[in-house]
Amino acid sequence: MASSDVGVRIGLEQISQSIPSVMQGTRLGLLMNQSSVDHNLRYSCDVLSDAFPRKLTTLFTPQHGLWGEQQANMIESSHTTHPQLGIPVHSLYSETRKPTPEMLKDVDCFVVDLQDVGTRVYTFIWTISHCLEACAEAGVPVVILDRPNPLGGYIVEGPMLDVGQESFVGRACIPMRHGLTLGELSQVVNCLMEIGAELYAVPMSGWQRSMNWCETGRKWVWPSPNVPRPESCLVYPGMVLLEGTNLSEGRGTTLPFEVFGAPFIDPHALASKLREYSLPGVEFLPLRFVPTFDKWKGISCGGLLLNITDPATFQPVLTSVLSLAVIRSLWPKDFDWLTPPYEYETEKPPIDIIAGTARLRKAIDSLEAGESPTRAEFEQLIAFDQAAWHELCRPHLLY
Repeated sequence: MASSDVGVRIGLEQISQSIPSVMQGTRLGLLMNQSSVDHNLRYSCDVLSDAFPRKLTTLFTPQHGLWGEQQANMIESSHTTHPQLGIPVHSLYSETRKPTPEMLKDVDCFVVDLQDVGTRVYTFIWTISHCLEACAEAGVPVVILDRPNPLGGYIVEGPMLDVGQESFVGRACIPMRHGLTLGELSQVVNCLMEIGAELYAVPMSGWQRSMNWCETGRKWVWPSPNVPRPESCLVYPGMVLLEGTNLSEGRGTTLPFEVFGAPFIDPHALASKLREYSLPGVEFLPLRFVPTFDKWKGISCGGLLLNITDPATFQPVLTSVLSLAVIRSLWPKDFDWLTPPYEYETEKPPIDIIAGTARLRKAIDSLEAGESPTRAEFEQLIAFDQAAWHELCRPHLLY
């Protein structure tokens, strides 16, 4: 496919026509992984190595490693050397999540090319935040090569991160589903956290905020092992909450985050109860599954498949919050919250830092056995000032 045939051209492809001045004649570091590809599925390190001969000196990788081999929650990646390019590959999900001065010694410009999934809990933006801090301290400019938000750029959902719940799955007060591209979000975080990095973004062409991934015409390459499909991104903003519980979020199946459950769940009873809420854009299919790894490995689980019928109206956070509340109500002696550690946090309950608030856990725990959760109560629980969020983001929007 020729470049002219691509409807949405990402930042990596845009620099072939207009190279940012801070990248010209400088030694480059690149933060990337296996999803950092152009329309011909060429890795960004190869694209930049060809475009800037002998100038790409260092690679950096986020959680899951350069090739997306590692699973989640403190399964770290090793530092290595790129087998073809012969340059160091520094893992920023290792003994450090922030580039050290030694890692930056051969870098004059720090380039980021990562595929985000549009959710606060996804750690790539927080790796970038650490890179912004390190580069601000070292006087190194940062360039974000922008990519689509697979959820589009209009719909946002809470809850907002509460002050005091900061962690590696949320270092700044932003909503769960933020509605920004990584280029935009990096600028917002640079501002919110008062980092002061010299930050540039190379925008896409052809992308519109109304687009979901399937409308971009781009090939999907999984940014992490358990986001294998664009559809995974649709449910992730809500189903990621299950990581703070003893429920399987579908890891160890072929549809992670799209299926969920536990051995103690009656799938038909759960589906019947959730259908009473008439949640938009989703159908519930009762099923059983056996995870091949992670929670409930090798044990048959009752649960549901989330079939998304209308991405434009589907509310993943509300759907998942009500699912947790209903499960807690129906099986109070079996449902449980996981204890730390979780993503390097050793004291706060994982559900609190994932949700960004302790209010969700407390509201669910307050339910009596058999009590029907009220949809309005949980809608209010995850609500936030969307107008204020849009106003805060407006100066940083690229599209």
